[in-house]
Parts: sequence; C-alpha cells; structure tokens
Amino acid sequence: MDQRKLFYFDNNATTRVAPEVVDAIIPFLRDFWGNPSSAYQFGKQVAKHIEDARAKVAALINADPREVIFTSCGTESNNSAIHSALVTHPGKRHILTTAVEHSANIKFCDYLVKRGYEVTFLPVESDGSLDIHLLEKSIRPDTAIVSVMWANNETGVIFPIEEIAAICRSKGVVFHTDAVQTPGKLKIDVADLGCDFLSLSAHKLHAPKGIGMLYVKKRTKYLPYVIGGGQERGRRGGTENVANIVGFGRAAELAMATLDDENTRVRALRDRLEKTILSTIPDTIRNGSFDSRLPNTSNIAFDFIEAEAILMMLDQVGICASSGSACTTGSLDPSHVLTAMGLSQSRARGSIRFSLGIYNTSEEVDYLLKHLPTIISKLRAVSPAKETKAEASVTT
Repeated sequence: MDQRKLFYFDNNATTRVAPEVVDAIIPFLRDFWGNPSSAYQFGKQVAKHIEDARAKVAALINADPREVIFTSCGTESNNSAIHSALVTHPGKRHILTTAVEHSANIKFCDYLVKRGYEVTFLPVESDGSLDIHLLEKSIRPDTAIVSVMWANNETGVIFPIEEIAAICRSKGVVFHTDAVQTPGKLKIDVADLGCDFLSLSAHKLHAPKGIGMLYVKKRTKYLPYVIGGGQERGRRGGTENVANIVGFGRAAELAMATLDDENTRVRALRDRLEKTILSTIPDTIRNGSFDSRLPNTSNIAFDFIEAEAILMMLDQVGICASSGSACTTGSLDPSHVLTAMGLSQSRARGSIRFSLGIYNTSEEVDYLLKHLPTIISKLRAVSPAKETKAEASVTT
C-alpha cells in the first residue's frame, strides 16, 4: 500500500471522515448492532440513538427533528423531493431548475422529460449567477416544483435561496434546494430560508458515504420515494443505516463548531492559493463569482492544456484535485456547469477545482504552489494549442 503523504484539495467531492465520527460509529458496528425496529430492548436502545442523531442533524439546519428524513445520499434526497412534488400535485407536470445543477437533478429531470414531463433549465450568467427575474417569469401555473441548488459544487457560486423561496411562496409553488455543499461553510437555518425541501449528504461534512438527509417542512405534502417497512415514520422504507446515522449526527455537531474556521482560516488559505496561481501562472482565469461563493472553493482555467493531464501530474506528487469534467468511457466531456457559464469547450476542459477543508494547512498550500507552476509549464511546452496561438500571433 502506498504510504506517501496525501495533499488533499478535493473536499467538494468527499471529505475525510473525522476521527470523532469514527469513534462515534464503531460501537454501532461492534456492540449495538440490533435492528432498531425490533420490539426488545436490544433494538429499542439502538432506535434511541437514531433519534438522538436526528436531533443533532435537525439542529444543524435549525429544524424540528420530525422534519428530518434519513436517506442513503444527496441524490436520493433530491430525487425524493422532486418525485414527491410531482405525485402530490398530479395536475402539474412542469419542473423549474437550473442548467448548473448536480447530475442528481439534471439526469433525473432528463428522465422525467422522457416520461412526458416538461423541464425548464434556467441559464446562468458568465459569473455563474442566476437571473432571479427570469426565474420568477419562468414559473408557470403547472409548475409542480422549483429546485435550485444553494451552492454550486464546481464553482462554489452561491444562489440567493431566500429570495427564490419567497418568490415560490408568493406563487404557491413548492421549493427544494440541494444544500449538499453548504454544511460547515454556510449557516443553515431553514426557518430563514423558507424552503419546503432541503437535501444534505453526510460525506460532504466528514461523515461516511451512504447516508443523507431530506428536510420536509411541516405541512408540506410528501409521499415516500422508497417504499418498504414503514421506517422513518413511513416516509422512507428500508432498515436504518444505524452506524452512519450516528456518525452523521456527530458530524453535524462538528460542522457547527467549525463554521468559523471555514470562513476565516480556510477562506484565507483558498484566497492565497487562488491569488498566487492567478498572479504567477500566465493565461489563467478564475471561473465564477469572486464574492458570492463558498469560502473553500476555487475553480481556475489553465489555457492551452487539458485538466486531465494536470490532474495526472499532480497525482504523481501526491496532490488530489479535480476537474469540472466528467470522464466517461475514455472520452473527456467539458463540464456542463462551465459551458453553461459561456466558457469555450477548450477552456472548460482546462479547468481545475481546488476545494479546501478544515484539515488543510498552510504548508499543504505551499506544497501545491511549489509544484503547480512547474507542471503547467511542462504541459504547455508540449501543448499543440499553445503552439497554435503562438503561430497565430506571429502571423498577425
């Protein structure tokens, strides 16, 4: 097994499980392994710990614990919210969302189009922001749900969720937000937000993969997406993932405690990383708004080279980052988020996302800044795109 030091700058993809979360989980794998739906005490004591975790997750978003449904992930939570709005409003067959949502929404909406529903994918501005007036005009009498992410996973750009919720409320339309990227980075208060549904995924806040949450506001019509044995008060079937639920609860506590660190120390690291790259490496540009974005996220385009090549060379020196592109069956497609912002395909293919977290240090940023310029220089030296531009400048 490779024991080299890891320099991890991909926290928007997933996060390291916090040691405190691991400690909270282990007893529920080793000792308290009973089924929480059982009638005997061994199961009932496990059920009590689920409710304790539910209260902790509810506190993270300032909700009533009865408004929290545990799911398997953010994708299931997003799908569940949209599905419920459609089946509880059968006369409404229109969904309003944006062109830069996570694939959990984009692909589910594409599937619904094939089933006869109509979907409007709102465009975004060049900085990734959303035209709220266009959103308001796009709501129709047959709109069943508006689903808009709170913060974009690729650029970190934040949408004005409170304003969108108010618009939806005034028009009597259900509103859902994918808030997966926000815990520990933004304060979450569903009472202030005014949303009907809100999705979270535990592995984005230092808990394990395989557990998520859907907030369902009181008196919001809801029908389950996963139907089974009546768990989660009949709102989500399937035996509860007890250990991960407990871990989610502990991680929720930590996320509230580290909010200040994310918005001061981590933000300063991100800003230093970004400023140094943009000022010392030529032909680079930040993708997305400077101010209205998450404190940990920086998406930078490196002209004339492919992101995949950058990532491979970063990996060779132990650095983990990601591109805004999805690699499927050997072909690299440009990010739908970046192309929706108006980036050319070549610039989108040359974009890298650096997403920091509470475990990142100043020394790690120094290490990245030491290796990145050399990597970019080497790749550009052999880049056909760079040669093409040079030839064109000589001709003109």
